[in-house]
Amino acid sequence: MTQFWFAASTEEFPPSQMLEHAKAADRAGFDGIGASDHFHPWFPGGQGASAWVFLPAAGQVVADKPLFTSVTPIQHHYHPATVAQYFMSLEELYPGRAVLGVGSGEALNEIPLGLDWPEPKEMLERFERGLEAITRLWSGEPVTMDGGWFRLDGAKLYTTAPSRPRMIVSAFGPQAAAIAGKYGDGLWTLGDPESAPGVIEAYKKACADNGREVGDIVLQAGFHLGAPEEAIIKATKKWKTTQFPEYYINGEHDLEKMAAEAESRMSDEEFAHQGFLVSADPQEHIARVRKMMDIDGVTVICLQGIGDLDQVGSIRRYGEEVLPALRGDGQGGRQGERFAREGRQAPHR
Repeated sequence: MTQFWFAASTEEFPPSQMLEHAKAADRAGFDGIGASDHFHPWFPGGQGASAWVFLPAAGQVVADKPLFTSVTPIQHHYHPATVAQYFMSLEELYPGRAVLGVGSGEALNEIPLGLDWPEPKEMLERFERGLEAITRLWSGEPVTMDGGWFRLDGAKLYTTAPSRPRMIVSAFGPQAAAIAGKYGDGLWTLGDPESAPGVIEAYKKACADNGREVGDIVLQAGFHLGAPEEAIIKATKKWKTTQFPEYYINGEHDLEKMAAEAESRMSDEEFAHQGFLVSADPQEHIARVRKMMDIDGVTVICLQGIGDLDQVGSIRRYGEEVLPALRGDGQGGRQGERFAREGRQAPHR
């Protein structure tokens, strides 16, 4: 059966509030608890909380569920060896629960730290070398390598867990999906029925080419369920910036400029009903999540809580009105199918 994971938003809430959201998500019946992992937010006036502070605290209040990042960037501001050390220590603290969701990052998290932002080809090369280093360190070997943007000289993890953490690799296109199939224990991609199948197929092919089993396939989208709808759209529309692929690739990092461009290019209606899952009607949420669940191979839907208007209430309503319908439903699911027939689109960015 499909699992449903909850991601708290480091870009919008401080760790104390994120912890309350984790408790609410646990009560609501989400199967995993995690957080986005950014240095800067996607929009002006946001937050920049540390996911690495939040995760061990969440492990204390949520029992026996995966603890994950969605996703940790592997570029300059996180050295691969530090990532390997942190998640191995998290696994030792919470056996069987540590999940490193990992991606190549964005300029908005690198350039403000005085670091360079490479062209896409070099970015993927750096990403692959970083994943190689993490994999080798987790295997227990002393690692000496020149990764180009980092070096290791006999580096070794001296604190280890009985089993290694899981590493689920983010990919939006076939080249990154090939890296996921080579190094990852699974694939993390966007909850878009148009783009996800091609990425998933590229990942499966790479798994076969590298003699690896296909792992978890995670689709992600942001959500807010509340009322009135005008108010929750107003509280979440700042996330429009995440809907444009070029901000994940190019060197843009001016939050004010990015926000203004996103507002001019995307309507509130498009954002709420074709981008992230923002609606006052739980049946629309049910239908759109179901379209993600119907994509072949998907095992996990990761839903990131967005919007600072009664976030706990939004999570609670998912537990009461959405998740039960998705897991084996009655009237709610049948009404949700009506929205699917009307052609509502699943999230993309």
